[in-house]
Amino acid sequence: MKLLARREHSCAELEQKLSRAGDAAAAAAVVEELRRSGLASDRRFAESYIRAHAERVGAGRLRQALRGKGVDAEIVDGSLADAALPDELARARAIWQRKFGSTPVDRKEWAKQARFLQGRGFSGETIHRLLRAPEDES
Repeated sequence: MKLLARREHSCAELEQKLSRAGDAAAAAAVVEELRRSGLASDRRFAESYIRAHAERVGAGRLRQALRGKGVDAEIVDGSLADAALPDELARARAIWQRKFGSTPVDRKEWAKQARFLQGRGFSGETIHRLLRAPEDES
């Protein structure tokens, strides 16, 4: 209960943390009981994680991070679809503006900015649209 009081955790995270402290079978049973009672929910965890991180990273990175935390792909996709996020291009533009703020002047600068955005989890299409015409709203 102390773990859940601090922040939401995925069921896989809870099971991993509890099994470090003791028996793995007992940890799995406790997590299953928490899941049945509604105290632990992968869907709620995914929604919370997306709200907390969406303004700094793209959908690809959110998806990868949630899958790495043991959340089922179906839950991740559903949570991303349900989240009221600004479109990917608008989020990429805001991050790009804070970091760079000016159009790349040569290929080296373009590649640097593209790598930065790619590392943040934005798709290639979004990166090309942004760096081709960063000031456009389309």
